[in-house]
Formats: sequence, C-alpha cells, structure tokens
Amino acid sequence: MKNMNLLPPSPPAPPPLRWLGTIVDTAIVLLGAALVVVVFSNVVLHAFDKDIAWTTEFGELVMVWTTFLGVAAAVQRNAHMAVTELIDLVPEPRPRLWADGLVQLAVAGLLLLLVWKGGVAANAGWTTQMTVTGWPQAVQYMSLPVSSAIALVFVIWDLVQICSGTPRQQRYDVNSVNTA
Repeated sequence: MKNMNLLPPSPPAPPPLRWLGTIVDTAIVLLGAALVVVVFSNVVLHAFDKDIAWTTEFGELVMVWTTFLGVAAAVQRNAHMAVTELIDLVPEPRPRLWADGLVQLAVAGLLLLLVWKGGVAANAGWTTQMTVTGWPQAVQYMSLPVSSAIALVFVIWDLVQICSGTPRQQRYDVNSVNTA
C-alpha cells in the first residue's frame, strides 16, 4: 500500500523540539477541523434561513493562523519551497555545510525581523476590535510573531546540527517526500 503522508516525517530532534512540532501539527489539524465544522454548520443553517454571523471572520482568523503555523511545520521538516540550483552546485561536505549555514543564518535573521515587526503589529492590534466577534485584532496579528518564533526555534536547531557537521541527508530524510 502506498504511503499517503503528505509531509515527510519530522526529522530527529531532542524531545522538546519533537513536542513543539507535535503541538504545531495538532493545532493545524484542530484549527482546520474547527473551520470545517463552523462552515458546514453555517451551510446547514442556511437551509433554515439562519446564519452564524461570525463565520467569515472566524474563518479568516483560522486561515491566517493555519497558514503561519503551516510555515513553522514546513520549516521543521525542510518541506517548504526552495530554489536549490545554486546551493546544489556547492560540493559536499564542508563547503555545503557552510552554504547551508549561511542560508539558515539569513533565514534566522528574517524570522527575527518577522517576530519583532509582527509583535509590533500585534501590540498595536489590541486597541482595534474585529467587527463581528469583538475580539482584539491582535488575536489574528499574533499569528505572525508566534509562528515565526516557532520556525526560528527549528532553524536554530538546524544551525546547531550544521555546526556539529551533520550533513543535510542526516538532518532531513530527503528520500521521504512523496511525489504523486
């Protein structure tokens, strides 16, 4: 039977990182399930001329959180989109580790910027309320700094492995990604 996993398995990591990855994966699934339940319930209610007024606002909030948490999940597995033509030309093992390290340092810098600027936006959002739910807009804005911070943890772990000399093939199971 063909393996139906859409994402590769989480790479080997210390228990706290595996725990964090499991929390992110579970949150994505639960948010998606909540969205399905709310939208389906609203569709059924439309048959009785009823409506859940906050469905659209809730759906937007859930989609934003799911998207940004999905980034963290992809970073954990090295499953995000990457253009590797240039880095693949770098010979193994030491020069490639240096190149991988430089790329991860750049990613870490970008994630730090997203945590900072996302935190600034979220902090400003506490005074603005969502139209229907009345929740602070910061609830939605927090998805950027929180997910970026989680992704940063995974990038730092990869940098630790790079500095210890662990090649990409051992850091990530490059043969586990399914191609349909």
